[in-house]
Amino acid sequence: MLPVHRLRFQHCLSVSLFCLLAACSTPPKQETVILPPAGKVFAQSNVRTDLLLNRLSFGANYSSYQQVLAVGPDRYLDQQLRARHSIVPGPIQAQIDSLTISKIPAEALVRQMEAQRVESERQKGTDDTLRKAYQQEMNRLAREAASRSLLRAVYSSNQLQEQMTWFWMNHFSIFSGKHNIRAMIGDFEESAIRPNALGNFRELLRATVYHPAMLRYLDNEYNAVNKINENYARELLELHTLGVNGGYTQKDVQELARVLTGVGVNMQAHPEVPKLRPEAAKLFVRKGLFEFHPQRHDFGDKLILGHTIRGRGLAETDEVIDMLSRHPATARFVSTKLAQFFVSAQPSDALISTMSAAFLRSDGDIPYTLRTMFDSEEFIRSLGKQFKDPLHYVVSSLRLTYDGSNIVNTAPALNWLNMLGQPYFGRQTPDGYSLAESAWSSAGQMSTRFDLARILANGNANLFRAEGQNSAEKFQAPTLSNASCIKNMLPYLSNETRQALAQAKNTTEWNLLFLASPEMMHR
Repeated sequence: MLPVHRLRFQHCLSVSLFCLLAACSTPPKQETVILPPAGKVFAQSNVRTDLLLNRLSFGANYSSYQQVLAVGPDRYLDQQLRARHSIVPGPIQAQIDSLTISKIPAEALVRQMEAQRVESERQKGTDDTLRKAYQQEMNRLAREAASRSLLRAVYSSNQLQEQMTWFWMNHFSIFSGKHNIRAMIGDFEESAIRPNALGNFRELLRATVYHPAMLRYLDNEYNAVNKINENYARELLELHTLGVNGGYTQKDVQELARVLTGVGVNMQAHPEVPKLRPEAAKLFVRKGLFEFHPQRHDFGDKLILGHTIRGRGLAETDEVIDMLSRHPATARFVSTKLAQFFVSAQPSDALISTMSAAFLRSDGDIPYTLRTMFDSEEFIRSLGKQFKDPLHYVVSSLRLTYDGSNIVNTAPALNWLNMLGQPYFGRQTPDGYSLAESAWSSAGQMSTRFDLARILANGNANLFRAEGQNSAEKFQAPTLSNASCIKNMLPYLSNETRQALAQAKNTTEWNLLFLASPEMMHR
């Protein structure tokens, strides 16, 4: 591929040339939470506000600039690390509150949908009306969950919480298309991930282990004594805690699967309490859709990572969660993934070791570990150099282009993510979406991003026309060249970008060239 200095950015209205430039160019240089003392590196770095915001948030805009200017970068970071709630504009919160998944408790919703599925199965072959209605409603519930996530990512003032919610949703990745998970995925984010995204890793892990969406996705509902299913046990070790090189063996997987026997779900419309012997009845647990059935559990002792787990029921699972969340391999694996997300694809061993020590010292406190990472020279040097995955590109473009305007129709943006290959809850395998630049910088990907930049630039994105509304006045995209946060960025843009912007014939073309620039492709 041609080096950047040979490309003529002023001709980037040609899609093929844009692909080369954006993909290959090097970006310009450049609740009570116990946090470690503010370090000198971050506090004294004098880092550019736009670079900092593009990493800590889903994208710099006027609103986030004002947040930083009001308190300063160091205090802003502490505020973000302490955030626990999504704070969005009133009209956006009203949209979220009106969603079915916001109004009906997950347990009631899933049982209601399961009753509808059972009835549709009875009519299979004679009348498919109910089956089609069931599938349409399930798809609608999944879209609601995606819409809620997107609206919060675009509008919440607690942007680090939104980034961490997405990070953990990707770490504990669940494909919504399996079984009836479309009706559960919104609650998985809302009750398991979001409340713990900036909390303690052990509590986060525990919330995912006991959530019915995870148990269904990785088949643990079929895991029973004398009928072992190892799927969840393997991913729990490989993807969620220790990592593939974390020192566990196939025997550890098998023993963990035994611990997890009987840990499952019950989605019946009107579940009955099973008739059990008194000693077994004391161990039976049902909370919402979650169910631990002692008759399906292997009560023998287990040996995992050299530790004996005494067979006694569900308490075994809690013991294993404690052990795994405090294991040095987990500290290193989680720290590595955090550094890859916030620093670079290949963080230094020194940074990983420092973060791992902070993770263990704080007993898995996520903000403490993050603060340690942010207060490193490596983090500061990395700003502006990470290639955006599709979600970051779409959300950062929306935050910048339509700052101050309330989206009423998320369908176009969700469709863009589908086109770019990164829909919410759409990764079929449990490893989550790749964040490597090579996964998202192909010529086809860049061509699609250019098309999206064109739509956003001319204000014709249909984001402000309610779904089903046939006509609406065209929404005028703002003049990005007049945006104060962009004006602060202009002196730091590459020569190619500045030359292209200087030759823009009108406001729409200027918007397009900026949204399609290499600077917008990096964070």
